[in-house]
Amino acid sequence: MSGLKYRGMKRKTPHLQWPQKDECAGVLNFLSKLGLEKYYPNKLTLRSLLEINKNNIFDKDIESVEAIPWCFLRKLFKINAECRNCTHLSSNDEKNNDVFELDLYTADESAEDNKVNPLDLITALFLCADSFLQQEMALKMSMCQFSVPLLLPRGNNSQTTLMLWALRDILKEWRPHDMSESKGFVEDNIVNANIPLFSFVRLKNCSLSKSQILNHVLSSGQQNHNIFTHRDMEGGAVQRTIANGLVEVCWYLPCGSEKLDIFPESIAFANLRGDVCESLAEFMFLFQVSTATFLFLDKVEETEHRILTSLQDVRSKLFIVVNRKEGNACEDMMSAKKTVEALDLPNSSVKIKVPRVNVAEFSKKLCTALNKTLKHVKTTMNIENMLGKAVEFNLSVDECKSDSPKRAAEEIMKGIGVRSIPDYKKQQLPLQGDNWKRLAQLEKEECRLQKAGDLGLEEYKCQLQKEKVCIRKEQSKYKLSGAMKKFIASLDTTDKQERDFFLKWMKLKLDAHSRNKLSVLRNKFKEQCKKKDTKLISELDHALLESSLGIEHYMREMGQIYEASFFSSNKPANEISRLPGLAAEMLLDGYPLELLDGDASNIPERWVTDVLMELHRKVGGKSRLSVLTVLGVQSTGKSTLLNTMFGVQFPVSSGRCTRGAFMLFLRIGEDMQSDLNCDFVLLIDTEGLKSPDLAQLEDSYEHDNQLATLVIGLSDVTIINIAMENSIEMKDVLQIAAHAFLRMKEVGKKPVCHFVHQNVAGVSAHTKNMTERKHLLDQLNEMTQIAADMERQPSIKAFTDVLDYDMEKNNWYIPGLWHGTPPMAPVNTGYSEAVADFKKNLLETLKSVTNTEVSQIPEFLKWMSSLWKAVKYENFIFSFRNTLVAQAYDNLCKEFSQWEWDSRKEILSWQTATELEISNADNKSDIQCWNTMVASKKSEASEQIAFQKNKMRDKLQAYYKRKDKRVNLIEKYKIDFYNSINSLENEIKHSVNNKLDCALELKISVKLAQDIQRKYRDVIEERVMKLLSNCKKSLQSDEQLTDEFEKMWTGAVVNVSGLKERNISACILKQLRKNFSNRNVSEELQNIKDLQEIGKDSFKARSKHIDSFLQKIQNLILTQNMKGDLQRFADNVIETCTRFVLDTAKTNRDYHDTFTNDLLKKVDESLKQSYKRLKTNTQFEIDLKVHICGIASREFHQMHRKYLLDNDPQTQLEKYKSQYLTDFLDLYKEKDHCQRKATDFVQVCIKPAVEEYINRSLGIDIVDEILTSCHSLEYSSRSFFQYCILKELLEKEDFSSFVKYICKYEIYVKDWIFQHILQKMSEDKTLCKLKNINLEVIVKKTTEAIKQASKGEDGFQLPDNNESITELINNMRKNLIKDISISMEAVKGVLFQIQSSCHPFIKSLIKSLSDLREELQQEFSNSEDITETLNNLPIKPQDELFKRVFGCGQQCPFCKVPCEAGGKDHKQHHAAVHRPQGLGRYRDINSQKLIESLCTTDVHSERQFKNTETNWKWHPYKQYREYYPDWHIPPDPSIEASDYWKYVLVQYNDRFAERYKAKPADVPEAWRSITKEQALDHLKNAFNIK
Repeated sequence: MSGLKYRGMKRKTPHLQWPQKDECAGVLNFLSKLGLEKYYPNKLTLRSLLEINKNNIFDKDIESVEAIPWCFLRKLFKINAECRNCTHLSSNDEKNNDVFELDLYTADESAEDNKVNPLDLITALFLCADSFLQQEMALKMSMCQFSVPLLLPRGNNSQTTLMLWALRDILKEWRPHDMSESKGFVEDNIVNANIPLFSFVRLKNCSLSKSQILNHVLSSGQQNHNIFTHRDMEGGAVQRTIANGLVEVCWYLPCGSEKLDIFPESIAFANLRGDVCESLAEFMFLFQVSTATFLFLDKVEETEHRILTSLQDVRSKLFIVVNRKEGNACEDMMSAKKTVEALDLPNSSVKIKVPRVNVAEFSKKLCTALNKTLKHVKTTMNIENMLGKAVEFNLSVDECKSDSPKRAAEEIMKGIGVRSIPDYKKQQLPLQGDNWKRLAQLEKEECRLQKAGDLGLEEYKCQLQKEKVCIRKEQSKYKLSGAMKKFIASLDTTDKQERDFFLKWMKLKLDAHSRNKLSVLRNKFKEQCKKKDTKLISELDHALLESSLGIEHYMREMGQIYEASFFSSNKPANEISRLPGLAAEMLLDGYPLELLDGDASNIPERWVTDVLMELHRKVGGKSRLSVLTVLGVQSTGKSTLLNTMFGVQFPVSSGRCTRGAFMLFLRIGEDMQSDLNCDFVLLIDTEGLKSPDLAQLEDSYEHDNQLATLVIGLSDVTIINIAMENSIEMKDVLQIAAHAFLRMKEVGKKPVCHFVHQNVAGVSAHTKNMTERKHLLDQLNEMTQIAADMERQPSIKAFTDVLDYDMEKNNWYIPGLWHGTPPMAPVNTGYSEAVADFKKNLLETLKSVTNTEVSQIPEFLKWMSSLWKAVKYENFIFSFRNTLVAQAYDNLCKEFSQWEWDSRKEILSWQTATELEISNADNKSDIQCWNTMVASKKSEASEQIAFQKNKMRDKLQAYYKRKDKRVNLIEKYKIDFYNSINSLENEIKHSVNNKLDCALELKISVKLAQDIQRKYRDVIEERVMKLLSNCKKSLQSDEQLTDEFEKMWTGAVVNVSGLKERNISACILKQLRKNFSNRNVSEELQNIKDLQEIGKDSFKARSKHIDSFLQKIQNLILTQNMKGDLQRFADNVIETCTRFVLDTAKTNRDYHDTFTNDLLKKVDESLKQSYKRLKTNTQFEIDLKVHICGIASREFHQMHRKYLLDNDPQTQLEKYKSQYLTDFLDLYKEKDHCQRKATDFVQVCIKPAVEEYINRSLGIDIVDEILTSCHSLEYSSRSFFQYCILKELLEKEDFSSFVKYICKYEIYVKDWIFQHILQKMSEDKTLCKLKNINLEVIVKKTTEAIKQASKGEDGFQLPDNNESITELINNMRKNLIKDISISMEAVKGVLFQIQSSCHPFIKSLIKSLSDLREELQQEFSNSEDITETLNNLPIKPQDELFKRVFGCGQQCPFCKVPCEAGGKDHKQHHAAVHRPQGLGRYRDINSQKLIESLCTTDVHSERQFKNTETNWKWHPYKQYREYYPDWHIPPDPSIEASDYWKYVLVQYNDRFAERYKAKPADVPEAWRSITKEQALDHLKNAFNIK
């Protein structure tokens, strides 16, 4: 192209005039009118517009001129082509006026103030926008097929600016006609593309709209589209204020169809706004860089003529378009002709528009001219190359502010040179190569253990760990490559703008490089996909991945550098430790970060964690997240959907180059944070699922499944993108999604799911697609059932069982993206509006979703980590030890334990009060009255228990409504806790009824003894008085009187009858027979003569005790093993039951049949739990129960005899002998015995009642003391209790304790709790303090009762006479009837022949009571036998604490670890840490070696097991639930979780083998390096102990 020359003028022509100061002032005035002055120049940022706030979400009426720019931007960011219509206020001026009033015409002029020209608006926004917002605006305008600014007037320094940077991001695809047959296409950044440029300019007098003409030229054959703004558009007629001098550019790009295309090649069209003479510099620049310039005019004035004739070499470059008007057209035409002649233009370069030819017809003529010119184009200039010309014409260029970011990017790009990308990556980005991919494989293999071969699984796991460590060490030796040094250095700058420019330059250059390099590979890939050669497809897919290079690869390498630094022997360098901070800043600046590396199918967890934690710190801990994910088939517009909705820029590519998942943070504006209950929306964009081309590859389904499960699991809202043309692939995606949703339901995560149907046209799409929606639901139901079968969830029948899915609300229909045929099609306005509506609905959805507790970044990371671990297990057994789930479950268990104790405590308090009430019942009543009373109390007990049950249910319901405990994660356990409440109700009811029956029997027994006592006491008292009368006749000494009394006493009690002894053995045998009443075993039980003679020898397990089919097994070892197991089981049951019998017998109670019933119930529970494992028969049950009942008969007989002895009437009378003697002597001597009588009353009647009161509440007090002390945590939940026991075992290092814990768990726990209580109660004399507290309470109550009793019913003091004492005692007894039980028989005995008057007796009574308090305090202080105290308490604290922490008592069928599930009646048993199976006595049947592998390893391996449950047939461990459906044994949450038990097995391997009569286990060598400290640390981690 020839250079621009001048005729007779110097280069600096006076005609090139620059804007004056008043013009700059005009710009500021206009910006002020729009409210944009504070953003000038270039202060409006892209980041501020990406924030989610009310202003950029909700469409509002334009009520002021200041609102116009924001309305425009809001719509532009939605890619809504209507955005240019936002140029005036929304109010309707014509609403209430007469349209014919004349002043309305003048009013139109004032209305102009409320309107702006779209070109002025666009110019203003570009002047105020920063460089990145300018790029975004230009990109989105280009997508709308609007023209974009090429030259921007009145910019900085009042210079016109070449918008090179602003246009750099526009990428276009087109197909020239010479590529039609090959179906190839050109893809290039528009600034780099060598495209002919045609400029269109006008002289000021031209009345023909060149913009309209251009629109016709560009839209010929298609529906007319307003690419350029013109006067007949909305706002187009408003006078321009600042846009004159603006040069816009647009591109015509062919699609390769001769029928559709207007031009065979791509063309750029530039349009100068305003008069050429006012924008000479811009005109000259355009003329210089254009292939041809079209000048529109009506006529040519003298000045214009001079300017035009000053140009040279215009014959091939200048076209004149003359608009011939009617009227004085002749004169105008002559001026034009004169200029044409002066310029020596050929006729073909002059186009005349006559009035009779309309715009459409004239446009065709112009098209013909353009096509002709195209044929002769030899050279073109791309926009990037216009930079030199711009400088020549004193135009500024928008990207010349700083050159260093560009240079840095170019330096990195130079490093690539001519090398292939795979070679470059190996040298410069080595850490993300084969080693990283191998690490990912090793981590998955660690979970799946599919390639162990003949190696032991634990040994194989150790090998895998060793290889991982080697790889990490090798990675840690790498030094930073040159490229990474430059990359990190460029990011590590305080100037954010510099960093942003650097990253954009990197992106632009890497994208351009990739486009050049990948096109060949893509073409080969497509060819092979047609041939369906799987091997070649796989190789090419790998080659495509290896040849892809983008910023994400450099960021990935940064992450790997950071990860590898932790395996270096040296501390990470400062520059490396800063990397997470840099990445966090980038996230906050709106850059995406790779979450899942799709190339390796792995998450760099430490990197992602530390980056997000840095971000969490940078935002001051305000990082509440709502997570939104889009999933769908490849190339269905997922990323475009997110980009349109949120204005972000996820990579959009037709080639599957980048795999995995990326996350991007969007800030929530302060005005919406409370509504959405979050600070950020976290967008996760994924690669396309089910690529049709890659579906044939082996790992395709697995990869997609992992990806879908991960992102659905992380999301609050999941969008599943469905393109109607991909329905076959969609079915697979639905199956993947249904499977993932089902897994999330299992852990209580309930994401909301929206289905977006793209490319659906027509206003009736929603209605017409009802059938389609029903079909989709049918498919979802089908896929859900398939997934439910795979996950063994038979209760799940439909998709709605998994998610709250509404066919109407959860389906969205979105029209196709393009309005017409690309590349010239604009974005469909229907698309942008539908997406905008969907976005509003999504945010409403987020409001409802985030009403529950919202994750902050630390919780999100915990969830991500647990989720990723679970995903790595092939069969996706979701690990219960998911940290967040475990914490949520543990929190509920703690609360539930407290509710349970509160309920028990209430019922126990009521029970003791009722037992006291029964004890204090009137002895004159008959037994029938007492029976009625107890029946009434049982009914009341049921009401009390039901009340407590409802209270617990209400608490549980309220707990599940809370927002701060992550209750959604433990939703599936709710039913278990409800069942446990019902189970607790039944247990307590049974216990209370038994206690009330015992209380009634005790009352009857006591009455019987007291009746006998009363009869003989009357005789004694009569004889005492007779003896007194006889003795008073003579003077006798004390010795003589005593001798006489002894003779009298012996005669009086000689015939006292005792209580009748029952045959306890017969009673027990009767209960035993009743236990077997429904079974045909009476003959065997009839042969039993005396139970007391049974059970003295050890119980022997025999072959006859095993089911008949197992007796046939000929294998001697098997038979021995089975008998050994049975013997151990029997011994354990006998030991546990014997302890129960001994504990019961220690209490000062009489035998009751409920004791035997409870004992037999205990045996039944043990037999029920073990039947499947031991296959015992009825003979075993009979022999075992008879043996246990034999032991019980002897102990309960002794208990009964002790009770009879303690309550024998003669023994009881003997207690009063000394008192009667003293009374006799005092009466004889007529001595004042007021104080003695008071003391006797307190000692005999009050003291036992006070001691009973203290003991009655002491059990509850001890439990409360322990639960509120520093030891409370130990009993807070079953899992923490387990941790405490295991920690203590490790610290003690006592082998016998380990054996007892493993083999006799229940006994060990009971002993541990008992010892723990002893220890606690002896610390600081705690027991003494608790007793003293109760003592003070009852002494105070008794003192108050005496004072109240000293007054009669009238409120006055009782008379001071002897008779008042009886009334005093009766009143006092009534006052204390709810607190203590005072025996009336004892009272009568003590007050026999009392001579004192009432008032002195009261004083003496109060003094004696005070003495009693001191006496008891002294006794408590001196007492050291805490064991006896605990054993004699009616409510035993050891039993209550045992109930709290023991749970169901079930043990793992393989390793015998106890269940830790909350409540008692749960569906599934689970434990935090399983152990090597050899510790649970499992051994190899042939070698007899203890098995070292963990059940948590075996259950996801290909290994098999056999035992009695499987009838000694081999069965896969993976399918263990067929035999143990109520056990959930997840894979180890980490390899180290079971290090505790590995350490124990290594330490005591030989001793366990000796104890179990087996051979030592073959432990992996790596286990021997586990230290005691490591074992304890990993135990803490396993139980989530901080």
